[in-house]
Amino acid sequence: MNAAQQRLLRYSLVAVWLATALVSVWELHGQSRELLAGLPAAWTTGSLAWVPTAAILGGAAADGVLGLWLALRPGRAAYLAALALMAAMTVLATAVHPAWWLHPFGPLTKNLPIAAILWVLLLQPQAPRAAARQPTVAARS
Repeated sequence: MNAAQQRLLRYSLVAVWLATALVSVWELHGQSRELLAGLPAAWTTGSLAWVPTAAILGGAAADGVLGLWLALRPGRAAYLAALALMAAMTVLATAVHPAWWLHPFGPLTKNLPIAAILWVLLLQPQAPRAAARQPTVAARS
């Protein structure tokens, strides 16, 4: 895979993560909250009524940070973090609302090709960092 193809895959993932972060916050009291409809009532009422909002905002923050990380400092650590976050969110979403696997727009099944893209990017040779290319003091003498 050439560098242009890697950038295309990476920036498509950046778009997914940043859009997800923005939409999650935009729809804080709408679709984002609907995703948590399967949470136990004890976690969403009374003294724990803050839990859904915290979960949505925490997830949006994680998505935003990951999107920026993939955009600005791509590499194995970012790809592994993306795989880990996606796996964790998929497991949590499955526990809260397993029917999302059957949704025609694929809110969970879309994670399968995303995982494949991340895996392909993870296996690509990494370009050396700029600091690693700098000659050492001894080499300059």
